[in-house]
Amino acid sequence: MPPDARAETFGDADRGAGFWTQCKGCHEIGAGARIRIGPPLSGLFGRRAGAVAGFAYSKSMARMGADGLTWNWGTLDAYVENPKALVSGTRMAYRGLKDPQDRADLIAFLRSHSDRPQDIPEAAPTARRLELDLPADLLALQGDPAWGEYLAAECQTCHRRDGSDQGIPSITQWPVEDFVIAMHAYKRKLRPHPVMQMMAGRLSDEEIAALAAYFATSGE
Repeated sequence: MPPDARAETFGDADRGAGFWTQCKGCHEIGAGARIRIGPPLSGLFGRRAGAVAGFAYSKSMARMGADGLTWNWGTLDAYVENPKALVSGTRMAYRGLKDPQDRADLIAFLRSHSDRPQDIPEAAPTARRLELDLPADLLALQGDPAWGEYLAAECQTCHRRDGSDQGIPSITQWPVEDFVIAMHAYKRKLRPHPVMQMMAGRLSDEEIAALAAYFATSGE
């Protein structure tokens, strides 16, 4: 099957151009794309996050890039669905595109503006797509803050108890849903930090809910 035909099973780039209207107020794409409110999105596939020279990224995006976050179909799908699920402190105000097919079409459009996208292994039409569509019952788990405080001792060997940011991002007073989504993004290896992947991989759904409940109110 020709590459273009395989790509159609993942998204319709022509239809995705319609969703680009939601992005172009801040970003440019194509030949001669410039830095605006956001970085240009030409050549996005295979690019390390936070890598456009001259653009002032948020500390969170810069850290994620330093940790190895690279834009491919899976990471873009998670970011477009819910930007803060992948990069908690992103300054991008976009609320996300919830429909999977709409995201696929937009990502296909972005992919069409990458250099030789068919040669990028992470972006190949045969690549396995990673979803971050958590079941409602998982998001609805009511965590026990007292248990979360006990579990948090290990987290606080790196993250400061008072919520200050000294090279490691604060996780105090996070909204519960944002915390849960972020931890499951690490479990699914969408977020690239190897230590956090290991830590999240050890936690049960109930333990993540407990930590979320604790950190939502800690530092108050």
